[in-house]
Amino acid sequence: MNKMMKMKHLISLSHYSREDILELIELAMKIKKGEISPGLKGKSLVLLFFNPSLRTRTSFELAMQQLGGNVVCLNAGEDTWKLEIEEGVVMDKDSVEHIKDAAAVLGRYADAIGVRAFPRGVSWEEDRQDRVIEAFVRYGGVPVINLESSLYHPNQALGDMMTIMERFGKDVKGIPITIAWANHPKPLPMAVPNSILLVCALFGMEIRLLRPPGYDLDTAIMEKAEELSRKAGGKIIITDDFDKGFSGSKVVYAKSWGSIRFYGRKEDEINYRKNLKGWIVDDEKMAKTDHAFFMHCLPVRRNVVATDSVLDSDYSIIYEEAYNRLPAQKAVLYKILGDNPF
Repeated sequence: MNKMMKMKHLISLSHYSREDILELIELAMKIKKGEISPGLKGKSLVLLFFNPSLRTRTSFELAMQQLGGNVVCLNAGEDTWKLEIEEGVVMDKDSVEHIKDAAAVLGRYADAIGVRAFPRGVSWEEDRQDRVIEAFVRYGGVPVINLESSLYHPNQALGDMMTIMERFGKDVKGIPITIAWANHPKPLPMAVPNSILLVCALFGMEIRLLRPPGYDLDTAIMEKAEELSRKAGGKIIITDDFDKGFSGSKVVYAKSWGSIRFYGRKEDEINYRKNLKGWIVDDEKMAKTDHAFFMHCLPVRRNVVATDSVLDSDYSIIYEEAYNRLPAQKAVLYKILGDNPF
């Protein structure tokens, strides 16, 4: 293997070239197969979670431990002081420590910092700035790994594309994938659909973005996806028609997300969703595909987002998709912290 690309931060896969991400996926595949065993002895990672996690926390903790490094996991506001993110604020209320101070200190302790910070759900223009992640990039002084923010979930998308390539090979150009919006009791972040859309566009897949009216993704994200798709010779179809969205697809990726139209008006959106109960991935919709694999990032609301019969079917690859987070996270950590001897 030639000397590998070195990563500084991982905020979004779309910040890197197709060749860079393919190299990262190839490394993850080699690690998974046991062909190489990279090590990070003496390196330290801090993971800071402002929101709950199962797969991301577990896969990163185990990845760092299995690579021989050290890892500390903190829940913001529980294991730490409550952090203030506003600049220039008079801190005479609940927040005890400013995020710039916390970032600077953690950056002196660790070789890299991973941060998960979901949107607040009040203003999309405010949330889309991803100010928590950006603060750690600005003040941490060490590489920052985005563990999911308002805009991006790069590590999920990395594991997802690895899973797709394990089924179809490393050249996935033109393979049809349906990114299917599904109903949910409450509005969810857009980071996962944004990220799977962008990585599929990066590799030139034929994307069917299937969503009901009112659930278009962020304009800048869509523009970036269209740009990446054009460069890669791919295609993006946006539709609210089930036949057009599912017919002939080889992969169905189900995910719910919140509406920018209703952003900050949760009760209005919940009422609007009462008419969208048919937006569930079931046997009838999967029958429209070309023997598609079914994917979901998890956690999933069974019989709301997808039926038991779909989730537990032979064509469901949700558990392998989840498992691939572990070798994918090892590859990310090694790209950022390793010495690249391979």
